[in-house]
Amino acid sequence: MNLSRRNFLKGTVAGGALLTAGSAAEARPNKTMPPEALGLLFDSTLCIGCKACVAACKRVNNLPPDPISEEFPMWDAPLDLSGTTYNIIKVYNSGKANRKDEEADGYAFMKQSCLHCVDPSCVSACPVSAMIKDPVTGIVAYDAGACIGCRYCVAACPFGIPRFEYNKALPKIGKCELCRHRIPDGQYAACAEVCPTGATLYGKVTDLSAEARRRLALKPGEKTTFPRGRLGGPDWSYQGVAGKYVQQVYGDKELGGTQMIKLTAVPFDKLGHPPLPERSYASISEGVQHTLYQYLALPAVVLGVLSVVAKRNTKHEDDDDGNDDRGRK
Repeated sequence: MNLSRRNFLKGTVAGGALLTAGSAAEARPNKTMPPEALGLLFDSTLCIGCKACVAACKRVNNLPPDPISEEFPMWDAPLDLSGTTYNIIKVYNSGKANRKDEEADGYAFMKQSCLHCVDPSCVSACPVSAMIKDPVTGIVAYDAGACIGCRYCVAACPFGIPRFEYNKALPKIGKCELCRHRIPDGQYAACAEVCPTGATLYGKVTDLSAEARRRLALKPGEKTTFPRGRLGGPDWSYQGVAGKYVQQVYGDKELGGTQMIKLTAVPFDKLGHPPLPERSYASISEGVQHTLYQYLALPAVVLGVLSVVAKRNTKHEDDDDGNDDRGRK
């Protein structure tokens, strides 16, 4: 049976229609936070820029120093996140920079590390599940054994957190994993454990959110108690005064929420945290990705049809040659 070009094209179009039927790209809802999710509260008004958290993170994760120059190769004073620096304290300054937590002529500190998004783009983008979100703790973890080095997670993260080890023959992705390896031993995130002022506080996200809103309700200068270390742990609290907070808990709703939430007295956009929508990027991109993957199956259908056509044509040519031989005999 000869397959005409018209029938071939009809079959190809029909096959593509079956594949793509009902595959319109639609955004799914944001994912929800696990009830027992763990996280951090960072209060910029309490941070003194000592960077004890940076050193502690390096120590418990067995990370090498990041030299800042060839002249001082062993001086570990990283200026940014890297494959071997998972946590950093950055400073905002304006004008004379002589007034703490003031936007004009002031300065403020901001912690930068993985926010452990409720609906993380890195997990969504990873094609091999090397980025995993724990269903109980909500911690976004990295599996180096599964990683293929594509760096999709690096490109997908809206906060610029995952970093790639470009200087190694067998590179990995580096990011904060909330010291999950310490949890089975009853320990917790080292950055919160060593913070002398409680600027970084560890605990369940529900408890941290309640603590953040308690602080926002205080009047500037009002005396209050600030816990340190972790909520629910030993009482290391101390008496202090409330800052002049911006009335916003960053991470409460941004991109579907994060498990690291932040308070500050300086506008967040001045500290590298621009306004973001409540809809997570992952909830939107997955609809596009899944539709694209379905469409990518269409070339396979075309190739299959072409193979059938070629096979049939070859068979018909062989049959014709045989008939001609018999006729000549």
